[in-house]
Amino acid sequence: MTADEAAEYGAAEYRADQYRADQYGADQYGADETCRAVGPVVCAALGLEARAVRRGLAGMPVVVVGYRARRADRLPGDRAALVVVGFGGALDERLRPGDVLVADEIRAADPGARPVPCGAPRLLAEELIRDGLSVQVGPLVTTDRVVRGRERAIWAAQGARVADMESAVVAARAGGRPVAAVRVVVDGPGRPLLRPGTIGRGLAARRVLARIGPALERWGALLVRGEADPAEDAGARTP
Repeated sequence: MTADEAAEYGAAEYRADQYRADQYGADQYGADETCRAVGPVVCAALGLEARAVRRGLAGMPVVVVGYRARRADRLPGDRAALVVVGFGGALDERLRPGDVLVADEIRAADPGARPVPCGAPRLLAEELIRDGLSVQVGPLVTTDRVVRGRERAIWAAQGARVADMESAVVAARAGGRPVAAVRVVVDGPGRPLLRPGTIGRGLAARRVLARIGPALERWGALLVRGEADPAEDAGARTP
């Protein structure tokens, strides 16, 4: 989630999240020392995203990595996989607010960077669909600013379907571990971010985000037990 989005959803809450995380560390959001074990860790940019996704999680820890993942160094090094979750901006006009994008690869805005393939995206998408969510699979790009107008169309022409500002930063710290990214669409072509309707779309997207936890835990359990292939190819990509 970007700073502009945070302003729409509540600047005061955003500043409070930043202060608490800076003062007390990521453990305030569930990633304390007792959580360091096998299984994935969930990463969210802001506390409001972390609180939403935690509603559906039984035990998977959640770490707030901050705007543009500036606190990604707080991620534990002994978790089996990293899962980035939160809100995103659609680049593909076929994605509607409230739709879920499971990334099959994470691209950085740097043209020289190689895409990072995501772990078992087909399985993760299937688990989310089981829970009644509208899910698509495809490439995600991480940018260093809010994507608007013509730039949105440029990224879409390159095949990217959703933009965020954290996933590639987190993926760069994976150290060979599987990475997944799940983004709930808030804005997109024809639905600019800074408009009055964004507040309603943001609240609806937060309700969707609160429903993804059980699927994440089922996916994580299969991954840990070796029943999911992290190197699964991109055959799940939806047109």
